[in-house]
Amino acid sequence: MTSTATEAKSEPTSGGRMPRQIPYIIANEGCERFSFYGMRNILTPFLISSLLVFVAQDQRASEAKHVFHAFMMGVYFFPLLGGWLADRYFGKYNTIFWFSLIYCAGHACLAIFEHSVQGFYFGLFLIAFGSGGIKPLVASFVGDQFDKTNKSKAKVVFDAFYWIINFGSFFASVSMPILLRDYGPSVAFGVPGILMFIATIILWSGKKKYVHVPPAPADPHSFLRVVRTALFAKQPGAGRPGLFIAAAGVLGVLASVVKAPEWGYLIAICTGLVLLLACVGIGASMQLERARGVHPDVAVDGVRSVLRLLIVFGLVTPFWSLFDQKASTWIVQANTMSTEVDLFGWTFEVLPAQMQALNPLLVMLLIPFNNLVLFPLLNKIGLVPTALRRMTAGIAFSALAWIVVGHLQVQLDGGDAVSIAWQILPYALLTLGEVLVSATGLEFAYSQAPSSMKGVIMALWYLAVTVGNLWVLIVNQGVKNETVIARIENSGVGVIAFQMYFFAGFAMLAALAFGLYAKRYKMVDHYRA
Repeated sequence: MTSTATEAKSEPTSGGRMPRQIPYIIANEGCERFSFYGMRNILTPFLISSLLVFVAQDQRASEAKHVFHAFMMGVYFFPLLGGWLADRYFGKYNTIFWFSLIYCAGHACLAIFEHSVQGFYFGLFLIAFGSGGIKPLVASFVGDQFDKTNKSKAKVVFDAFYWIINFGSFFASVSMPILLRDYGPSVAFGVPGILMFIATIILWSGKKKYVHVPPAPADPHSFLRVVRTALFAKQPGAGRPGLFIAAAGVLGVLASVVKAPEWGYLIAICTGLVLLLACVGIGASMQLERARGVHPDVAVDGVRSVLRLLIVFGLVTPFWSLFDQKASTWIVQANTMSTEVDLFGWTFEVLPAQMQALNPLLVMLLIPFNNLVLFPLLNKIGLVPTALRRMTAGIAFSALAWIVVGHLQVQLDGGDAVSIAWQILPYALLTLGEVLVSATGLEFAYSQAPSSMKGVIMALWYLAVTVGNLWVLIVNQGVKNETVIARIENSGVGVIAFQMYFFAGFAMLAALAFGLYAKRYKMVDHYRA
């Protein structure tokens, strides 16, 4: 299924050439990512050392992790709103621009309300709202600049897009912890705000050069209408098992609301949403053929492709539960390590938050290495690194990273002095996993999305990150139970080390399930004609 896009105020791209408007989007992304990672990577240290001083010392790290992952859940939940607004009403460019202004306001709140819990949390909400609102759109906006004549250049640009994200992240990770230590939170949170303002100006500067794919008009054969028809359609001599499964999702939402005081409202709301999406998706897929005749085959086939994508996204969620903890759990671990590093006779101190700079630095090295060396070599020996194969391997590498970091935690719990330099190995393994999962997933999600749903599909890709952070909150909540703690202690390892090994096993099982499903998945091509 393909679509014809209306290209407003733009020169056509033909002859397989690189679109000339791409540098504006890449530069915007580099500045925006500096702003985001600049504030995100110092968030946990700031919460522990300054904002959460009213919390008991032994509970402060746990509370900081809770705030951090709740914030990350918001960042990756609001893409649903941004994708829907762009696809149905305002288009990608307008939605990105206006959400960027909200994003800038959030940064301003962090810099101003450094001593106010309510004011600071409101700033985090605005950043989650603004950043989340544009997150599914920038990558798909990149894809809109290509058509079938030059789609071969898209992979290069998506890799460059991911490279510039990490370019901004690297310098933010190195400099922001120093600014926080030497100049305080107002400066450390203010500088990322300035970069976000610059990003917005760059985006606006290229307005007349972009390909603008207009919002889709009201469609009687939209995704939700096809799903509704499939669930409620009757078939002679057959029941409606799919509808009952969808109804079970509604009951799951109600059960989550009842459990909210015990679980926490954020965990309850997100758990209910996940149950609803899963049950409706399963129910619709069971009865989808009943929608044929009421809706054209192309619409029904489009819904089936989306439902298949949701399975892929769901199997990626364990990876995100591991990946995002490098900015919370791994920093907490680094705080207990020796921070003096001896490199070729040169001794220097590394701040725990600065270790995160390894991630973007390694990404910038691994992307060209993979494309120029590793992938061509695998092709030569007959092991074609397809998108789904790369993602399978990436999830497995993330599990290996957590086995290593768990071993380091066991040594720390035993009273051994461990250098912070030992975290380099798990960072390398996790980053290799990230390149194989995240960089690949961006282009994969765009290419598999029906034309009328590219923004929403990208939002669902990012929703997988919300679910990943939800797993973290659920596990952290679970280990507060006295019975669970007693069983962990009987296992012979500490609570933190046990959690690390648990997440490693969780990801390894996900990699196995992902690999099995990948063998059955049929690729499609939804680039513009």
